[in-house]
Amino acid sequence: MNAGLTAIGMADLAYDPPSTVTAQLDTVLGYIAWLVTAAGVAGLLIVGTRMALALKTGDAEEHLKEYLVVLAACVIAACAGPLVQFVGLDFWNTAS
Repeated sequence: MNAGLTAIGMADLAYDPPSTVTAQLDTVLGYIAWLVTAAGVAGLLIVGTRMALALKTGDAEEHLKEYLVVLAACVIAACAGPLVQFVGLDFWNTAS
């Protein structure tokens, strides 16, 4: 339910999109979530491999920054949906 409409007492006027539309959208969002998860795991594996190769060859490179960038991207991707839902920014639920 749209938090903004509930706050002003117009919750009964909220628009609910047809289930045929939301089912397809949920499928696409599910695929995107899996791709983001796979990209995060691949990023961590790539940074770990680069760090292992640098240590084996004797190069003293700083890899902590790369790890932090990948981990920050994973946290942002994981928190994007719940953050939008918490704030109540579901723009598709408008009064009809």
